[in-house]
Amino acid sequence: MTEIPTFVTHLECGLTGKHYPADQLHGLSEAGRPLLVRYDLDALKHAVTKEDIASRAPEFWRYREFLPVRRAENVIRLGEVMTPLVSAPALQRELGCGEILVKEEGRLPTGSFKARGLALAVAMAKELGVKRMAMPTNGNAGAALAAYCARANIPCDVFCPDDTPEVNIAEIAIAGARTWRVNGLIDDCGRIVGEGKQSVGWFDTSTLKEPYRIEGKKTMGLELAEQLGWDVPDVILYPTGGGTGLIGMWKAFAELGEIGWIGPKRPRMVAVQATGCAPIVKAFEDGVEHADRWEDASTVAAGIRVPQAVGDFLILRGVRESGGFATAVEDDAIEAMRDRVARTDGILMCPEGAATLAALEKELASGRISKDETVVSFNCATGLKYPLPTGGDFIDIKQPVDYGMF
Repeated sequence: MTEIPTFVTHLECGLTGKHYPADQLHGLSEAGRPLLVRYDLDALKHAVTKEDIASRAPEFWRYREFLPVRRAENVIRLGEVMTPLVSAPALQRELGCGEILVKEEGRLPTGSFKARGLALAVAMAKELGVKRMAMPTNGNAGAALAAYCARANIPCDVFCPDDTPEVNIAEIAIAGARTWRVNGLIDDCGRIVGEGKQSVGWFDTSTLKEPYRIEGKKTMGLELAEQLGWDVPDVILYPTGGGTGLIGMWKAFAELGEIGWIGPKRPRMVAVQATGCAPIVKAFEDGVEHADRWEDASTVAAGIRVPQAVGDFLILRGVRESGGFATAVEDDAIEAMRDRVARTDGILMCPEGAATLAALEKELASGRISKDETVVSFNCATGLKYPLPTGGDFIDIKQPVDYGMF
């Protein structure tokens, strides 16, 4: 049994600050809020250097001292990579703005950034003796849970709204998860998981209802800072449903700052939602700490169709502390931006990723993002997992080819 140098000291309720012991299985805190993993950062700082990190394989497990897994045999690998930052020069010229970098998360296992969070959640479930897992999903998270559970030999149940894209349903099912369609939204699926965990015996792996998906998503911030020479961009545009990634990145920047690996500058965090499901935007604009449930949620960007997030206050805290904001874009703008970037920059965005670039255009016009700021947008999944328009004209090889039509 190989020990991994790790520096976890305790878990902490994100709302009340109450401490909970590490190395024990936890869901939410007693206050019903997410638990955050805390580390001995002074010891971590003296145990690893930037040069150590640079010498390791280009995967997110390179940041192991910043992660909670203690035993090497519990690390679950499916070929994780450091995802590239891809420029969008044509869009940059069109918008007349500073550098636009797209972090291409679709290169990860199961084709989305959900692999980061679920790799850590399943690894810690294995370490802490979980025998069965369950989660609600709009698609990509369920696919990642199914794949990592298959690798870890942990049975799982996945509950999806019945309008979840068929490609996601099939991907979840082929990995061996028991896959359930539900005639409701993701929070309706979450209610089934939560109400069944005692009688069925599964562990609730819903967004932020266990502590470790945040730590997996935190690697986006660690990786981004390293790719930028241990610096940060001016603005991060993040598609926000449950908000785990935004919370995780803000936590990463705090930890990197505390150990002196980055300076005092922090990116302005911008939570991007769709106008058909924008609870975080409304809460931000109302100046409140918690977001009310968004009724009749609807958007083409299914991954951000989350009517109510258990970590709403943590999302809003990160946005406000960073000097950022929350914004919503129309579905028409999302679809138009997806087509535009594919045709001009060759980047196939998922709808949620396209929402962030639609938000960039909107907020450059509003002045909330300046023309000279460097912006990182997250394309959180491969666009191939979503319905695409039909294309291609027909040539009948039984007839003479009319070359004039070319």
